[in-house]
Amino acid sequence: MPTIVRALKISLIAGCCLTPMLSTAQKKNWNLPHSQEAWSRDYQPFRIAGNLYYVGTYDLSCYLITTPQGHILINTGLEASAPMIRKHVEALGFKFSDIKILLATHAHYDHVGGMAAVKRATGAKMMIQQKDAKALADGGASDYVLGGGGSTFEPVKADKLLNDQEIVSLGGMQIRLLHHPGHTPGASSFSFTVKDDKRSYKVLIANMPSILDETKLSGMPGYPEVGRDYAKTLAAMQKETFDIWLSSHASQFDLHKKHKPGDPYRPEAFFDKKGYDQAVIDLKKNYDEKLKQG
Repeated sequence: MPTIVRALKISLIAGCCLTPMLSTAQKKNWNLPHSQEAWSRDYQPFRIAGNLYYVGTYDLSCYLITTPQGHILINTGLEASAPMIRKHVEALGFKFSDIKILLATHAHYDHVGGMAAVKRATGAKMMIQQKDAKALADGGASDYVLGGGGSTFEPVKADKLLNDQEIVSLGGMQIRLLHHPGHTPGASSFSFTVKDDKRSYKVLIANMPSILDETKLSGMPGYPEVGRDYAKTLAAMQKETFDIWLSSHASQFDLHKKHKPGDPYRPEAFFDKKGYDQAVIDLKKNYDEKLKQG
């Protein structure tokens, strides 16, 4: 068999072996409370700054941090987006199988729906803030707002539980977890530094503390301290420092105003302290109004 034909055959076999792991067709139809077209719409992946890349969908942000010893993926979007994420990682020139660590800003189906598939395909270790581990493990069934109808995504058992200020290390990267509870008990932001040939950039991937309509800040079954946690998180987020800020949803940090598909590499597009401050102010106003409702 000619070498090129044999290589192509091997490649096709390997692709067939991996594809089922990322198949959007699952044995169970998860009970999704809500979905939006923009959550699944494709979006061209791009380099944000240094070794940090955007590999998510039009609105559900997923971030790839590359290192010589393997890569870190933060968030996966919906379950159906797992093949898209793989396509994006490979389009940027990286091996999907080189993903070694999986992180999440919080355990909601729109951010961890594809974790189980990605974990199977890559063998990466799943790490999450300890207070979201239960919801991750039961597919969101125990979520204090969204879990009433059962699992909303394929369950994933965490390989490591993380605490506030804990450092996740890989290939010279030091990623600090910032516990920002409220949206979920284990909601987290991530702070780290990347660099290119010009300078270093301190990055904040902020889990913006939006409040779901069903949430009662006076306390929820399964999360009696929710109102107090939101207050603590909002106070902490006002003090965060960074050069670049991003978030779990592209719409939260105005991605589409700052970057258009095909734009050249420009980290400065994401220098937006004013936008971050205003977003936190708006969230605090919403919290104050919601607090009056009990």
